[in-house]
Amino acid sequence: MAQSSLSKEGTMTVVVRARPPALCERERPGPPLLHVLDQHRIRIVFDPEARGPPGSALAPRGLKHQGKDLRFTFERVFGEGAMQEEVFEHTTREVVDSVLNGYNRSLFAYGATGAGKTYTMLGSEKPGIMYLTMVELYKRIEARKEAKRCEVLISYQEVYNEQIHDLLEPKGPLAIWEDPEKGVVVQGLSFHQPTSAEQLLKMLANGNKNWTQHLTDTNATSSRSHAIFQVHVKQQDLAGGLARDLQVAKLSLVDLVALERASVANTKGERLREGSNINCLLLALINIINVINALADAKSKKAHVPYRDSKLTRLLKDHPQCPAASRQRSCGLCRSPLRGTDQGHIDQDGEGKR
Repeated sequence: MAQSSLSKEGTMTVVVRARPPALCERERPGPPLLHVLDQHRIRIVFDPEARGPPGSALAPRGLKHQGKDLRFTFERVFGEGAMQEEVFEHTTREVVDSVLNGYNRSLFAYGATGAGKTYTMLGSEKPGIMYLTMVELYKRIEARKEAKRCEVLISYQEVYNEQIHDLLEPKGPLAIWEDPEKGVVVQGLSFHQPTSAEQLLKMLANGNKNWTQHLTDTNATSSRSHAIFQVHVKQQDLAGGLARDLQVAKLSLVDLVALERASVANTKGERLREGSNINCLLLALINIINVINALADAKSKKAHVPYRDSKLTRLLKDHPQCPAASRQRSCGLCRSPLRGTDQGHIDQDGEGKR
């Protein structure tokens, strides 16, 4: 996902959105953990009680504070006051043009549990990126209906404990296989043709009722599966009333579950097994991204991309930011908490959410 104003040198764009503090966080004393410096930079202080705001006399100095006060630069940073429309406008809107031009695109929402990933993707009182993306898509299709015949199909699925489930038409676990012509296929997955963004919103609401969620110590409604909303767009040029070559593109909007620490979430039994599967899948996705990035290095000898390490990476096989496939781009949209009480979710080794 890359707006024209964002960096286009790479094939993956990373943006960060900081959410407002929750009610329970506002009741706890202590300064914020995360500071939004500008539209591209954030500052994270791991011991906020011992440090003042940026530029103050208590700001850390010297080697002894290394690893405690960190700054990160991203393609875009949104503060806690950012509206859904602003996030969509500066990140995802350009994706619609790419899909209509025949490019496969994907967007990943990632962050600590309770950071607001699902709010950004689905929304609540304000519709999220999924809805706003479809509104823009239908608008663009209407504008070109005289020149192109368009068909839009959507699917909504989850990967739970390495099993794929249909969220719109719940049934047993679905098998995944690769067709030599169609590519990756989920056998039995339902496809739907909403005629408007409003109808789609109702479909998503019904699908979310089937999304696997359970109580943990860190979140009363913790998502226990990765949700994948996919939009398939088929287009044919119209010339003299006749349809010409068929063009197909796919957009995947993925709400990822956060890496989970059993000691923090206090998970046991079935919840512990879920957490283990969540972590293994995310590590497989990270490994894919690292391998693909290595392929961009002419000196790298890595040639094999382990898509089969998880069901999610197989589903998105034709999406990751492969340098050899210029028709594909990806984006990571990270949600971050602001309060110092959440610092256990952020690595202190300098890697952070990036």
